[in-house]
Amino acid sequence: MKNLIIILFVLSCGIFAQNGKITGRVVDRDTKEPLPGVNIVLIGTNKGAASDADGNFEIGNLEPGRYQIKASFIGYEPITKSEIIVTNVRPAELLIELKQKVIEIESVTVSSGYFNSDPYELNSTANFSYEEIRRAPGGFEDVIRALSVLPGIAQASPGRNDLIVRGGAPSENLYLVNGYPVQNINHFGSQGATGGPLSYVNLDFVRETNFSTGGFSVAYGDKISSVLRIDLREGRTDRLGGKATISATQFGLDFEGPVSGNSSFIISARRSYLDFIFDAAGFNFVPEYYDALAKYDHKIDSKNSLSFLFLGAFDKVKYNNNNSDDLYENSRILGSNQNEYLTGLSYRHIYDRGFYDISLSRNFFEINASQKDTNLTPIFLNNSIEGENTLKFDAVYKLNNRSEINLGVILKSVKFKTDIFFPQFVTSYGDTLNVGELKLNERYSKYAGYVQYSTTAGMFLFNVGLRADYYSFLTSRFYLAPRVSVSYMLDPSQAISISGGVYYQSPSYIWLAGSEENKSLRAIRANQLIAGYELKLRDDMRLKAEAYYKYYNDYPVSKLRPYLILTNTGAGFGGSTDNFSSFALETLVSSGKGFARGIEVSIQKKSSDIPHYGILSVTWNESIFTALDGVERPGKYDQKWIINLSGGYIFNSTLEGSLKFRFATGNPYTPFEPDGKQLVEKYNSLRFKPFHSLDIRVDKRWYFENFALITYIDIQNIYNNKSSNEISWDDRKKEVDVQSSIGILPSIGISLEF
Repeated sequence: MKNLIIILFVLSCGIFAQNGKITGRVVDRDTKEPLPGVNIVLIGTNKGAASDADGNFEIGNLEPGRYQIKASFIGYEPITKSEIIVTNVRPAELLIELKQKVIEIESVTVSSGYFNSDPYELNSTANFSYEEIRRAPGGFEDVIRALSVLPGIAQASPGRNDLIVRGGAPSENLYLVNGYPVQNINHFGSQGATGGPLSYVNLDFVRETNFSTGGFSVAYGDKISSVLRIDLREGRTDRLGGKATISATQFGLDFEGPVSGNSSFIISARRSYLDFIFDAAGFNFVPEYYDALAKYDHKIDSKNSLSFLFLGAFDKVKYNNNNSDDLYENSRILGSNQNEYLTGLSYRHIYDRGFYDISLSRNFFEINASQKDTNLTPIFLNNSIEGENTLKFDAVYKLNNRSEINLGVILKSVKFKTDIFFPQFVTSYGDTLNVGELKLNERYSKYAGYVQYSTTAGMFLFNVGLRADYYSFLTSRFYLAPRVSVSYMLDPSQAISISGGVYYQSPSYIWLAGSEENKSLRAIRANQLIAGYELKLRDDMRLKAEAYYKYYNDYPVSKLRPYLILTNTGAGFGGSTDNFSSFALETLVSSGKGFARGIEVSIQKKSSDIPHYGILSVTWNESIFTALDGVERPGKYDQKWIINLSGGYIFNSTLEGSLKFRFATGNPYTPFEPDGKQLVEKYNSLRFKPFHSLDIRVDKRWYFENFALITYIDIQNIYNNKSSNEISWDDRKKEVDVQSSIGILPSIGISLEF
């Protein structure tokens, strides 16, 4: 009993047996050159440091806890970084990028900023650090789920990562991991789209994310709604260390450390454990997944560096057909075994006025999907491979302290192979799909180039750029996309901005398989116009308001189903309940059009000397699309109002609590008739009831002599609101099956860092 009391006391108090430290590197944000002599101050203490000739600094002898630092340097804008977690087992390693001052205002002192700004993305961007993502309530420590609190983001389903950005489809989002393009970063991802239930990027190694919801620069293309950049950190350089984790859905083990004095490595492996629980509980459908990450960084010298990355996910499903009920339920599910990976090698060279990156990467996606009836006779089989080999060159050249040029070239070789068995299928609208057997084995090419000029003139900041894309597999192959953005600083605390441009996206590879005529499709075009206003209420708090308009043209639509436009597909697991719409295995034409427009207002407070943080966002938006029949209808993912409130309070250095509340107008849907049919004239004519939920989370840290313990309790949808978000037809009961969103879902997480 005495020993138990001692153990409980230790766990409640922790043992601060040794101190931690903060290390980092300071560079010019534009040229990436190291900055020596930068003053680094630990806010609230008398401790600090100055960066050396290589831009490196170290602040040691720190008690484990949460810190903020301020970095300042003559001729550069000061910056404040919060959410720096110091432990006794691993240094807190920072990369600080300072922006050169280009606007001087007399008698005005420029304060340090908590909000990072991108000089090339003047509108619609948000940054999240590792800690901000990790502690997000209801987020499963998932990179994508943490983004759902931002304005303009709708969720197709609370249980999935299908991002609906400003009225766009789930297929319209671009993912970049360390600059490498990735088709989808989710387990059990949707072919041709970008969603899935859970991201396979290990958050432990994410340094920060940058998310653009529109108006992004010419450096990014072949997607028309959003860009998510995920930057991974380097491995620790002091000694070998690691982390063991068990969370809501998975367990895993990480290792990292130095290889030599100028190189480091990271390796990680994770596995789901829900399949053990589902099997034991007798579930009819059992998912199982693994993922792995390996990273190696080598600094050749102060001007040259190499980096290697491998990121993989391996998913499979199991069917327990123990009785007639299991057989029926499984007959309604499109299940898939999937293997996907990203591997890449990049080289960076820093020169006097800038830098350039050269990268070679491969992104591979293999899917083996099937759906069978109650007699286990296949009604849909799909074996597909999508492989992309990408060679990229990106460069920045600074003309002077006010102007610079960005340029790049992208060469992509694609292999697309598919083997589909899809016998005659009658949709719920009465359309007959008669694909039969379909085999395709082709190679495609994608080429792109861009150039952008950025300059500051007085209180104005200008970006103007031009992008060219070439798609070898389309009849109309060449596309030019001009873009421009302007920002005007009214005073040091507020600015207005406007951006506009043309964006193109090639059709998903699977959309080309249904007919030879589909190669006559054009790239989807979206013209975007965005106006914004930003006000800094405090150093740690800002208000943003934006209005946007997107006009879509040349969207693929079905000739067989003239009411179907593919912007209404891509979310969920698809299959017969979706009439296999997302695969589009039929003749398509580029006759679809539509628009999305909206107004977004958000207030965000960063963690600072005031121990609370949060973001409130309010979005009004609508999306209207027209298919081949010429009828204007609301988009399937149209949500008129979206309100998010997320925030937390830091009680002390080891304990904090947070919550997230979300309200969203219901999505449109098509009702079923008493005979189980759906009518085209009622397509998307009704709406589900509004959805709202509250998530609550508590995080606690303990520090011991040789390890640190991080724990949390996370309760999603705490008042158990089961709003309907999808309907299907139950052929056995001859009635509508109304499917509800996830009810109350408690989870815990435990991480042991050593």
